[in-house]
Amino acid sequence: MHVTILPKTPLGRWSVVLGVVWILLLVLSEVILGPGPDYNMALAYTLSIIDMGIAAAAFITGLISILKNKERSILVFLTTAIGLYGLIGVVSLLGLAK
Repeated sequence: MHVTILPKTPLGRWSVVLGVVWILLLVLSEVILGPGPDYNMALAYTLSIIDMGIAAAAFITGLISILKNKERSILVFLTTAIGLYGLIGVVSLLGLAK
């Protein structure tokens, strides 16, 4: 098993790109919304849904890349963990909605 830093497969690269987009969108949504309670709730929900969808896509592509293509990249493992974190966030939000 040869562990590298950068991914070697196309799905691994997609997973890392989606992970970077997820982090950038998370930071951008914090900048757009600001720290105060007077922000636009519709915009906050929209950005959250898009952000969690990207996290889920990063998790799924990373998992497929690891299991099917035998990707052993540190960045893919990290991105898959970040995507799992986002997916857990979606599940917890759905649990609170009931």
